[in-house]
Amino acid sequence: MNKENIKSPSMFLMISILLMLSWCSNNSEAPNEEAAQKKRYSSDVIPFFDHWNLILGDGSNAGQAIDFEHQDFFYAANDKKGDWVVFKAPNSGDTHGTSNNTRTELAQLKKWSPTTDAALTATLKVMNVSTSGDARVAASYSVVIGQIHSADGHENEPLKIFYKKFPGHTKGSVFWHYEINTAGDDNSGRWDYSTAVWGHDFSVVGTAENTYPEEPEDGIALGEELSYEIEVKDGMMYLTFTSEGHETKTFTKNLIVSEYSTAAHIPKQTQDLFVPIGQDGVERENAYADEGLFFKLGSYNQTNGKSPEVNKNWCSGAETHGGDIQKQYETGNYAEVWFKSASIFVSEAAVSNEGYFLKND
Repeated sequence: MNKENIKSPSMFLMISILLMLSWCSNNSEAPNEEAAQKKRYSSDVIPFFDHWNLILGDGSNAGQAIDFEHQDFFYAANDKKGDWVVFKAPNSGDTHGTSNNTRTELAQLKKWSPTTDAALTATLKVMNVSTSGDARVAASYSVVIGQIHSADGHENEPLKIFYKKFPGHTKGSVFWHYEINTAGDDNSGRWDYSTAVWGHDFSVVGTAENTYPEEPEDGIALGEELSYEIEVKDGMMYLTFTSEGHETKTFTKNLIVSEYSTAAHIPKQTQDLFVPIGQDGVERENAYADEGLFFKLGSYNQTNGKSPEVNKNWCSGAETHGGDIQKQYETGNYAEVWFKSASIFVSEAAVSNEGYFLKND
């Protein structure tokens, strides 16, 4: 193109229009590219993190996990089914409070009376449980995926929802526990009562360290979605469990009137599992009526490296690689849970749960 053509008014106008269109096109794409590259946090996937503190697998309290991630324990992920919030906890790490077990778990900022209204729902899939442990130890190969916890007294747990899968099995079990609110000042006699949802309950164990019971026919596989709904109303706890292809299961438990206030009421499951190791307490007659309760949600790994000689129900003797988190992850010695959705409701009467965190952080 020579200088004469450029000076032509029509050609000059055409070039100007082309340059303007190119500039507009480039700038109109910029915001889309920026949006596509914007980092997605867990609080973008499930926007309810203002209700919780996040406890990490190193025992630390990360506070409200808004626009927060920790690549070892807590982050957002995406698969063909959409976005998820990942909670990951090794067999061994620094623990929170007096627990033997590591957790990456949300703990509610408010506590509430069981005589008021409260609810928690979640849809999730368990992606991994420990590959090592002792099959005779009931807690081996399991993870707690949701809880109601007491903030007061003994700080016991009227609800723990478990997933457990033995090595070599395709399907695992889902079950829930009620832990008694032990009468008196000595909590060493506390025990859990386990109820099966799909598959076995907590009491089904192996006959030797590496000998496993039969695989449950109606169990849940790793990576298979399930949902739970917890509702507390007027002292009653209502549980609903759903999963595609499985029977919906519902349960009811009274939280303010005990079923276990005398030794005669201790169920056979407890007599077989807990009484032999000295956990033979009874519950106060009004159960959890006088205590503030709160929800928990995440990956509370129930497999640890402590010797079964310490406690044959809760100490797994699992591989911990001396506490090296990355080696535990490389060898499958961790629990990992992905949450797709969740919701929480508590009444306006709920109050601050700060005392629990001051005591346990």
